[in-house]
Amino acid sequence: MTRTLLLNSGPHGQASHGYQLAAEMLAELGLSQQQLVERDLLASPIPPIGRDYVLAVTSGASAEAPALAWSETLISELEASELLLIVTPMHNFAIPATLKLWLDHVIRIHRSFESTPEGKIGLIKDRPTLVLVSSGGFHTGPRARQEDFLTPYLRYALASIGIRNVHFVLLQGLVFGPDAVATAVDAARDVLRAQLEPFKRQAQGALTAAR
Repeated sequence: MTRTLLLNSGPHGQASHGYQLAAEMLAELGLSQQQLVERDLLASPIPPIGRDYVLAVTSGASAEAPALAWSETLISELEASELLLIVTPMHNFAIPATLKLWLDHVIRIHRSFESTPEGKIGLIKDRPTLVLVSSGGFHTGPRARQEDFLTPYLRYALASIGIRNVHFVLLQGLVFGPDAVATAVDAARDVLRAQLEPFKRQAQGALTAAR
């Protein structure tokens, strides 16, 4: 069965359309409690990067240094996962501060990447990553009226640590009433279900083998 890390970075928490859809899809996989690590980045805030963290990183402190404890925890959770699912709103054209803070702790030199003359080389094993993006308006398609800095930034940031198998699933136009929400959720469900189908087949195969 697939070990999954679910990051929820929006202010609505478990009440958000994105989270509820993600939970619905993960329930179809039949994950046990041990196979799912869920981190609500707003309900359980990550501390901001401070001077102690910077000094530990720049001085080459060991991974056991207290200032790196949060970073180690978050990187270890990521390394232990086979599937990464990120639920995020689009805030002011980009990712919210909660998700940026997770990235700040996870993107760490000599731990999740190495710096070379050619640029950053990721040290984290690639894994399927699904990003469920909720937005009140539209940022792609014919109704788009705003720029999208979230997608290219998050794709680039994750690639810098080695995660390149990233797929974005969009929930757009959520401020245009219940019908618009239902349409967006249904479309996103179809895309998400298709992306998760290989994991569902894997889970079904494991159950069959266990009988």
